[in-house]
Amino acid sequence: MTLQGFDEDLIERVKVENEEFRALYLEHHDLEQKLTELTRSKYLTPEQEVEKRRLQKIKLAGKDRMAKILKQYESH
Repeated sequence: MTLQGFDEDLIERVKVENEEFRALYLEHHDLEQKLTELTRSKYLTPEQEVEKRRLQKIKLAGKDRMAKILKQYESH
């Protein structure tokens, strides 16, 4: 996963140094896998559509939080 606008070296350093970032990064990866599985289906049930939207919202919120953490590290 890449966070646009951020250097890969910075991302790797923050993953090592920041526990919250590391957890968010792993959660983001897990959510990406779940969403990939859901989108493999040609048709989704209404429940699957709701779950897909829920996972996308969680993933986006996590990505926003990771970006904030990275910005803090950039400013140091």
